Amino acid sequence: MDDDIVMLDKLPPHLKPLLDTFIKDAKSEVKYSSRLVVLLIIVGLLVIFLVGNFILYKYAMKNLPPRKTKPKSKSKKKIKKERLLMQGE
Repeated sequence: MDDDIVMLDKLPPHLKPLLDTFIKDAKSEVKYSSRLVVLLIIVGLLVIFLVGNFILYKYAMKNLPPRKTKPKSKSKKKIKKERLLMQGE
């Protein structure tokens, strides 16, 4: 920090007004509140996450084979009828 002050003293006189205007412009810029920065970061990460999930979903629907379906179980009535038929034979 002290080195910066020493360097400012060594500047040629014709550059000092330019440096002063640059410093004034830098100070007058709009400063964002920390809440806004945190909100923008969170919203940005959320958007990236959702877009990534959508892209992975579309890729999976296109390239992965369909799921195997489980065989449907027989109803209790059909099982009882089959047992009675088996016993009758």
